[in-house]
Amino acid sequence: MPRWNGVIDCEVQVVEANRTLSYSWSSLGVNSVVVWTLSATTGGTMVRMEQSGFRADQQANYDGASYGWSQFIGGLERIIAGLR
Repeated sequence: MPRWNGVIDCEVQVVEANRTLSYSWSSLGVNSVVVWTLSATTGGTMVRMEQSGFRADQQANYDGASYGWSQFIGGLERIIAGLR
């Protein structure tokens, strides 16, 4: 990516053991918050990830984050399933 140095500045905001992790996520003029939440279900654990804080003029950044997270989550699902 032309203007990106590969660095994402983050700061942990909330940690609730076995429940929630929240951190700021700042890069390329985007200042957002990422929240991971774990919830017990009858079949195991549901993992939810939400990134918020994109402005209306940051659609390209939002699209890039959506693509990146889908790749990351897909890889995580394969690892959990024991696939490579």
